Amino acid sequence: MSKEERQSLLHEGSGPATMTAYVEITFDNTDNRFPTGKDEVVLRRTIGLKKDEYSLDKKSVTKQDVINLLEAAGFSRSNPYYIVPQGRITMLTNAKDAERLQLLKDVAGTRVYEQRRQESLKIMDETDAKRAKINELLEYIQERLTELETEKEELVQFQEKDRERRCLEYSVYHRDQTEVNNQLEQLEEDRRSDAEGAFEKQNAFNDREKHIAEIEKEIKAFRIDMADLKNEKQLLDDDLQEYVRTHEHTTLGLDELVENAQHGQERKQRVTNELRTVNAEIQVKEASMADLLPRFTAAAASEQEMRERLETLELERDALYAKQGRNAQFKTQAARDEYLNAEIRAITNSITAQTSQIKQLEQDKIDTQKQIGILDEAIKALKARVEDILTETVRFEADVEKLQTALTELDEHKRVFWREQAKATQAVAQCVDERQKSERALSSTMPREIGDGIRAIKRIVEQRDIPGVHGPIYQLFDVDEKYRVAVEEVAGNSLFHVVVDNENTAQVLLDALNKERSGRVTFIPLSRVRAKDSTYPDSRDAVPMIRKLQYEAKFAPAFKNIFGKAIIVPSLEIGARFAKSHSLQAVTLDGDSANRKGALTGGWHDTKRSRLEAAKAVKGWQEKLGAAEARQEQIDKDLALLDQKINTHRAQLAQLQAQRTQMSNSGTTSASEAYEKGKEMDALVNSVDAIERSIRDLTNSTRNYKIQREAHQKELQVPLSRNLTDVETRRLEECTTEIDKLEVEKANMMKARLQLEMQKVVLETELTGVKKRHEELTQRLSKLTVESNVTRVEAAKRAELEKLNKKIADTQARLEEIDQEVDAIVEAMEDKQEDLEGAKARQTEDHKTLERTQRSLEKYLATKAVLLKRKDECVKNIRDLGVLPEEAFEKYRDAQPARLLKKLHKVNEDLKKFSHVNKKALEQYNSFTRQRESLDKRKEELDTSSKSIEDLIKKLDQRKDEAIERTFNQVAKFFGEVWEKLVPAGRGELIILRSDDQTDAMDEDDEEDAPTKSIDSYTGVAISVSFNSRKDEGLRMNQLSGGQKSLVALALIFAIQRCDPAPFYLFDEIDAALDAQYRTAVASMVHELSETAQFVTTTFRPELLVHADKFYGVIFNKKVSTIQVITREEASGFVDLEQPQ
Repeated sequence: MSKEERQSLLHEGSGPATMTAYVEITFDNTDNRFPTGKDEVVLRRTIGLKKDEYSLDKKSVTKQDVINLLEAAGFSRSNPYYIVPQGRITMLTNAKDAERLQLLKDVAGTRVYEQRRQESLKIMDETDAKRAKINELLEYIQERLTELETEKEELVQFQEKDRERRCLEYSVYHRDQTEVNNQLEQLEEDRRSDAEGAFEKQNAFNDREKHIAEIEKEIKAFRIDMADLKNEKQLLDDDLQEYVRTHEHTTLGLDELVENAQHGQERKQRVTNELRTVNAEIQVKEASMADLLPRFTAAAASEQEMRERLETLELERDALYAKQGRNAQFKTQAARDEYLNAEIRAITNSITAQTSQIKQLEQDKIDTQKQIGILDEAIKALKARVEDILTETVRFEADVEKLQTALTELDEHKRVFWREQAKATQAVAQCVDERQKSERALSSTMPREIGDGIRAIKRIVEQRDIPGVHGPIYQLFDVDEKYRVAVEEVAGNSLFHVVVDNENTAQVLLDALNKERSGRVTFIPLSRVRAKDSTYPDSRDAVPMIRKLQYEAKFAPAFKNIFGKAIIVPSLEIGARFAKSHSLQAVTLDGDSANRKGALTGGWHDTKRSRLEAAKAVKGWQEKLGAAEARQEQIDKDLALLDQKINTHRAQLAQLQAQRTQMSNSGTTSASEAYEKGKEMDALVNSVDAIERSIRDLTNSTRNYKIQREAHQKELQVPLSRNLTDVETRRLEECTTEIDKLEVEKANMMKARLQLEMQKVVLETELTGVKKRHEELTQRLSKLTVESNVTRVEAAKRAELEKLNKKIADTQARLEEIDQEVDAIVEAMEDKQEDLEGAKARQTEDHKTLERTQRSLEKYLATKAVLLKRKDECVKNIRDLGVLPEEAFEKYRDAQPARLLKKLHKVNEDLKKFSHVNKKALEQYNSFTRQRESLDKRKEELDTSSKSIEDLIKKLDQRKDEAIERTFNQVAKFFGEVWEKLVPAGRGELIILRSDDQTDAMDEDDEEDAPTKSIDSYTGVAISVSFNSRKDEGLRMNQLSGGQKSLVALALIFAIQRCDPAPFYLFDEIDAALDAQYRTAVASMVHELSETAQFVTTTFRPELLVHADKFYGVIFNKKVSTIQVITREEASGFVDLEQPQ
């Protein structure tokens, strides 16, 4: 079907366009009508815009396969009436007689006969043309043979001479060939002898090459050890210098510390002695003060008592004098009394004021004493603080010493780490250098573009972080050393193929390589590689190479693809046999190989250019580099942690030193503050003394005021008198006398008190100075006590010096060991160097020998090539002589070469006489003779074929006539039977029409008696039917109504179907144009036929529903048709709705 026809079959709706559609038929195959072996056969045809496909049981098949399957199941292509679509009945009703005849021929299958007949006629035409051409060739050949008969006699003479020439030339060429073979054998024997010697030398050369490599490796190791020792020595020298400097510095510090300690002890002793003297002096002075103070107190008290008595007497005297004066001063008693009262009030006010002042002073005394108590407590607390600070200072000194010791140990550890770091850095640099050398060595073994590609792949994968790239083959496996040469020989450049997970990864890398133009790489995608397991020989002499490789299981397909067809054999001869018998590649341990085509390869292998050895070196140095870098990284981490720990300790030390300084300053401040507070307390004590003196003075003054007031009060009690009374006068005299006497005593007592007071002041001053000195000495002694802790510092310094001495001794010992090791290494290196030079000298000699052997081998090969060329020329010359006579091999075997050449020259001269002879006359004569025989044979075959084809055509024509006659008789018979069932009262028959206008009604009664007529005279098939009588002359088709014609057409279809039954029938509205009574008859006919076949019909009439088994309804909804199973009642209702109202 065309695209437009397929498009027209697809559903068109309001939704998305339908791209494909299919029709599927499921056949019940329980009777095995279809030769598939299954109980069901599903046939599907799928149509799309660009496809038209068939599938059988979900497997794609061709249209021809479907046709063959249907024909095998009994669906004849010549009888398409098991499916009757709409219009087929109408076509039959309107068909002409000739068309019905053609239908009869189709049912009889004559179309196949006619096709084969046309093919046979075509073959006959071709055969006639070939026979005519053969006749022409035979005439030409006969003419040419006649001409060649005349040339054949001269040709026979020429052939005799030519036979002689070929015999002579064969003898000459054969002798040359024999001579060349002998020379080749001798040359091969010489080559084999030289090769055996060269092989032994080559093995010795290879072994010595390995020995040289080992020596160079050992020398390199010695140099590395030497470099390590030199670096270690340099570091140890630096450490030794540092230890010596530290030792000197510590020694100087210790000396200074010892000296300071000695001076400190002396100063402490002096201070202690002085403090002891001061204490004794204080005790003496305090004892003197204790003795003096009671006497001074008693003297002061006596003096005070005396002063009070004196003051009392003086007041009394002054009162008497005043009274005496007032008697003269005042004229009246009232004036006197007024004056006295005024004086009494004034004195009373003074007493009141002084009493208040005394109270205030007493309160001040109490406050001052409280302050003195507070200061005393503060001074005690400050002194205790000073003592605590001294104790804390001692503890801080111990902590500082401990931290300094820890820092010293950490610094020593840091030096050790520095040495390890230097070694690790050197090791990394060495590994990087050796890896680069190995990579360069590996790159030299591969083509440049492959090396560039592999390096580019490595860089691209690292930059883009591309997953699924496993690396080159040589990185993915390990192999024993003895199989290395064999593996390299088999793998070749496949060692550098890069293994990836899939083709997508390979494409990404290829695009990157093309973009960068960075070399060429072959990729092996594991997802695409499918390597079959090879069959290996069952022999101990054949070891599968792949079994000697160690690799991960996931890489097995890649390794099987490269090494799966390789075996390891003990010799090339055995390998060649196995390679040919099992289609494998056989290789020896020396790298000689034989492939399945018989080619042998081998020779010398340069061990210095081993790819696997270079790859192994790269891998080994890469692993060492990884370990060295890991070691370096670990050392860096440890060193960083150590630096962090050192910084922490230093911070703690600085903090302790700061705290120690702060405490020292705090102690000094507290001591100064205590001293100042002591001075302040002394001032307050003096202030209390002053207050007490003021209180005493005010008390005396008050007492005097009270005496005066009492005197004035007494005077008020007596009347005013010009003179004193006798009693007063005597009392005045007594007072005066007693005052004079007391003045003298007072002066004496004052003098004694002043002397004692002077002694007391001197003692107090001296005692204050001595106590101050005692305080100063106590503080100095405390400081010296703290400074005496230098003994512990001295011990720490001495311990540090001992450690330094041990480190210096150990370092010097290690330096001596290093010098000894260096001397030993130098001696060993000299020995190895001597061995190396000797081995290289022998290697140079052997190399020259091998080069000479190689040149000899090349000379052998050149000579062999020349001899082989001569041999090939001899063989070619002998082959060019053609088929030789038997006498050629023996006739001139013993003849001399000169005689052979002479005879050959004479024969060649004779052959020149026959230069005009057609040298190919005999050959051409024989050739034409063979061609004539072949053509005669071919002509005979064509004649036979032509006769066979003519017989076949006659037989086909006969079979065609028989088939048509047989089919017409069957269809005519079945048509009459079907018509009687459809129209019981009528009669129907088929009539053959001939070109002579004669008709022959062939029905069942006279079928056997009818004479056989020529089928070529048939012009058509007519139908004659009657509906009401079996005897009346029937009606022809053009005389019938439309419904009657449809009934006749259905009867003809049923007759054809009976003639060629099918397993099922499909009728599409066959009863549309029938009358009601005929529809019932047709339904009955279908029901009868359904016993042996399945009928699927479509109808809008109720008659066919009566006998149906299953019903389907076609429902059109939303522009979509759907098929549903419905009941008989639903089907009847549907048909009733479709009936015309």
